[in-house]
Amino acid sequence: MKPRVVVSKCIEFENCRWDGLGVSSEIVRKLKEHIEFLPFCPEVEIGLGVPRNPIRIVVAEGGHRLVQPAAERDLTDDMSSFVERFLESLPEIDGFILKSRSPSCGLEETKLYASADKPDVVGKVAGFFGRAVRERFPELPIENEEHLDDLSIRKHFLEKIISRALRRETGEEGSRKDIDDYIYKMESWK
Repeated sequence: MKPRVVVSKCIEFENCRWDGLGVSSEIVRKLKEHIEFLPFCPEVEIGLGVPRNPIRIVVAEGGHRLVQPAAERDLTDDMSSFVERFLESLPEIDGFILKSRSPSCGLEETKLYASADKPDVVGKVAGFFGRAVRERFPELPIENEEHLDDLSIRKHFLEKIISRALRRETGEEGSRKDIDDYIYKMESWK
């Protein structure tokens, strides 16, 4: 039994960030043998290359827009369509690990800009994909890679994905001992 977790592809799977780099996460790297990861990159999926001009979330009439200022592109509709298709296509999953502060995957810490052509940050919001995940899967454990560095957050996340995977695989909750034993095995590198 392995928990099934959707993960931002730039975290330990592929150098696909806007700058052509990846994100290092010792936690994700060491969990690879214990979790069935489903890596993806929404920005690449909507046709943006690697490397690419950065994208940002901006305030616009009627809500927020996802734009690529250097190319003068509005990517809102492309991202929204991808997110809907991707989330519809997922098998039963046990959780998400998403890239912090990303305009696509961030959970609540993504910069919100006043406009596409001004550097003024006016707040923090969830990225387009991160927001959709929270709305569609409020019962699932969802974290970013930075939060998993905190031992208590990581333990809680692991408990939840293991419990869900046990239920998915066996139809039963699993005992506290089963869950603790699995976490111990997952974190045996410590």
